[in-house]
Amino acid sequence: MTSASPEISHDPRTGLPTTTARPTSRTELAETMARAVTAVPTLSRVAPSERARWLHTVADAVEVAREDLVRLADWETALGTARLQGELTRTIAQARFYADEAADGYFLRVEHDTADQQTPSMTRVNMPLGPVGVFGASNFPFAFGVLGHDTASALAAGCPVVVKAHPAHLGLSNHLFDLARSALAAVGAPDGTLGIVHGFKTGIELVQHADLAAVAFTGSQSGGMALWRLANARPVVIPVFAEMGTVNPVVVTPLGATRIEEVAHGLVSSFTLGHGQYCTKPGLVLAPKGGDLAACVADELARLAPEPVMLTRRIADGVMSGVKALQDAGAIVALQLGGDGAGWSAPAAVLEVPLEEVKAGSKVLEEVFGAVVVVAEYDTPEQVLATLTELPGALAATLFTGSGEDLWAARWLETLSNKVGRVVLDGWTTGAPLVRAQQHGGPWPSTTQPTATSIGARALERFVRPVAYQGFRDELLPPVARRSNPWSLPCRVDGNWTRARAS
Repeated sequence: MTSASPEISHDPRTGLPTTTARPTSRTELAETMARAVTAVPTLSRVAPSERARWLHTVADAVEVAREDLVRLADWETALGTARLQGELTRTIAQARFYADEAADGYFLRVEHDTADQQTPSMTRVNMPLGPVGVFGASNFPFAFGVLGHDTASALAAGCPVVVKAHPAHLGLSNHLFDLARSALAAVGAPDGTLGIVHGFKTGIELVQHADLAAVAFTGSQSGGMALWRLANARPVVIPVFAEMGTVNPVVVTPLGATRIEEVAHGLVSSFTLGHGQYCTKPGLVLAPKGGDLAACVADELARLAPEPVMLTRRIADGVMSGVKALQDAGAIVALQLGGDGAGWSAPAAVLEVPLEEVKAGSKVLEEVFGAVVVVAEYDTPEQVLATLTELPGALAATLFTGSGEDLWAARWLETLSNKVGRVVLDGWTTGAPLVRAQQHGGPWPSTTQPTATSIGARALERFVRPVAYQGFRDELLPPVARRSNPWSLPCRVDGNWTRARAS
């Protein structure tokens, strides 16, 4: 039986309750999944341009409700109205982005090979997986919430979505769902296109449900791995696209030593952004000895004087225990401030550690989800190459270079590229630009599917699988696979891309 204990979200500034939600019962979950299954044929058979129209309508509805949504989100997250206004703007834009990507049709990868004397005719196309369970993030209540990247890209790909509401912002999750459900119904999307469930145990039951086809998750490594294990223990294993926390290293070349003050200023702005609650936050810096980067960062941090307020009590407690674990691993605190305020307050800190302690298995290489960064100095560039091989997989990395030809930057880039999904030159990893070429995902353990991305044009491809049709007459095929190309999709006919009808 699903526990009857309610979920409660809180105001992080005070610790007082904001919203209560009753956990979804097993019967209600079964009904939600049944509606999603019923929606599958319609979602997969309508033209991608029609699903795009649905998503644009949802985006319009969210825009109209902007002020109420931001007010509610700030109450439940304490992220600030300026930050949340920007995030909501991006969330609306990303819904439209995935809508347009669906309408373009390239994610379907339609290919036709004409029969000849040696081979039969063959058509290959990506088809929707089916119902997708989405577990949103606490730190991005809009961009990775009920209507975030995972939901929008799955709907665009033709999959119904069942969202597990995040307990840190229950009121916002419910409001977003109600807006989207009404908007989808108004434009004729089938009932079951989008559903929502509440409760920890219900989340487990959702992953275990026989009709679920895939899971998308953004959050901690412990949470992502728990879902991955559940999915792999099912009688029918399903993919879990989990984006998890990483240290996201920053490496400063010897020539980059002339930019230490610039690096320190940018680093503080980056690792304190959102109180350090970004999955792309830089957590470890390797810098040449003699630049006193840790001291420079401490000075910048003191000037900024942040007062972090975390999203949940658990995250706030995790910052305190994380700093302690870093110290136990050999790191020394250069500066720690804050953490004694009301609600879910936590400190900001910069620590310094000997390079030899940056090694596989060390707590130094584990993410502290907060405004905390570790600096390690190296004597020789060769030491950096050895250290980079010790790093676990991460979402992103930064390479800071000097002016002119920087040979070490080129040598380190190859190793960094093997460790992360995105490398940034002379900039910061915080945030992930919404562009078609984006790769927001990296090697294990930063994600469970290192070839997938949760941001960018390729995000839709997580929720489809290729099917080949051999020797079929056109009228027997689904519209997406027909050589008559009724939806004017881009397709490759005998090796050549076109939007015309195949012969």
